[in-house]
Amino acid sequence: MKIVSRNEELLRDALSRIPQSSSRTSLSSCNKLIRFEDISAAAFKIQCGVQKTPCMYSRLSKQYGMDIYLKKEFLQYTGSVKERGVLYLLTSLPQDQQRKGVIVASDSNFSMAVAYHASELRIPVFVIMSTSTSPARVKMCREYGAMVISYGTTAKDSQTHARRLAQENGYLYLEEEDSAVYLSGLGTVGLEVYEQVPKLDAVIFPAGGHCGLLAGSAAALKHLNPHISVIGVESENFPVLQQSLKAGHPTEDQACSNHHFYGDVSGLCFGSNSLQLTGKLVDKVVAVREEDILISMLRLLEYERATVDAEGAIGLAALVAGKLPELKGKRVAIVICSGNLELHLLQQCIARALTLDNRVCRFSLVLSDCPGDISKLLEILAREEARVLDIRQERTFVTSELFAVEVTCTVETRDKIHAAQLRNALLERYPTAAWTER
Repeated sequence: MKIVSRNEELLRDALSRIPQSSSRTSLSSCNKLIRFEDISAAAFKIQCGVQKTPCMYSRLSKQYGMDIYLKKEFLQYTGSVKERGVLYLLTSLPQDQQRKGVIVASDSNFSMAVAYHASELRIPVFVIMSTSTSPARVKMCREYGAMVISYGTTAKDSQTHARRLAQENGYLYLEEEDSAVYLSGLGTVGLEVYEQVPKLDAVIFPAGGHCGLLAGSAAALKHLNPHISVIGVESENFPVLQQSLKAGHPTEDQACSNHHFYGDVSGLCFGSNSLQLTGKLVDKVVAVREEDILISMLRLLEYERATVDAEGAIGLAALVAGKLPELKGKRVAIVICSGNLELHLLQQCIARALTLDNRVCRFSLVLSDCPGDISKLLEILAREEARVLDIRQERTFVTSELFAVEVTCTVETRDKIHAAQLRNALLERYPTAAWTER
């Protein structure tokens, strides 16, 4: 957590950075960076302010050949695990700073958590958002109790304005980083997973640039049982953590995306403390494709009735992509950390996932414009048990024959095998049928 204000020295003790060391340190020395006692103290302090979310056995277990337990952090009040670190940070502030208030500048899960918990603690809270922020996010943040101010067309404009307000009014400007206090709060997830699932073999976390959850929880889990594998998962499009680990420091020239679909998955690596803990305590970091994330979102919606975003689904995506074959037959927990996806994006993501999963298919073919030809096509689709979602006919711009109709049909199938059977049946009757590739 980056703290920027005239009163920064007030938090020097509570929010001191983890000391850097150029030499390779042992596991015990890494644990001293964030002591297990600090994580335990955080768990005690925030227990009445955040949910102890369930870690439940999943029906997906049979599909992927292992015992899967889902830690449902998206059930937090603001839909994000960030509440744990934020609440512990806010309760650690000196009382005079709590009276003056705090200010943040983004539309992220972090800002939402600050807005809600600061209001609950009766700390004045101000959120600066750019004019491009979605109205739904602005409304939600106001409902949490924050004073929301729209300023500037970019996130940088909002941040500059927030810093200026902090200096002029004595507010504490908060920006997500990796102080010991924030990491200790996030590390309470590791404590709970260990308590809820006995005989764990591995725990999978989202990684990316904001790897505080991964680092803090790894500190807790490795203290409790060094044999538990801790695995981080990030996007192939933004291998932020892997690049930083390879370089040995947070890299500054990382590609990132402003698209809301990715959220924190594509953010820059925000601190060397998390990176150092990750390098020492995390057993493996893997990257997955965007397609795997989308299918993971679909699986969670179907099997768990869980509506999550990319950050929430990326842990399961590692199993969808087959990136962790060593976990077959093991007992594995996956942290589903976030469920804040805007409705229009959710609709797009599920529609795209259905096509990627061979559940929605489209083909086109040319028929003679004679009575009964369309009904014969529909008979084949009915025989193959394909559900017709949409059918369109084009006569004017057909170039193959004078009196012909081009039919484009979208159908629903059960799975990849069913889609292949349908395709073969159509090609047998209509050799020129063209299948629209994904």
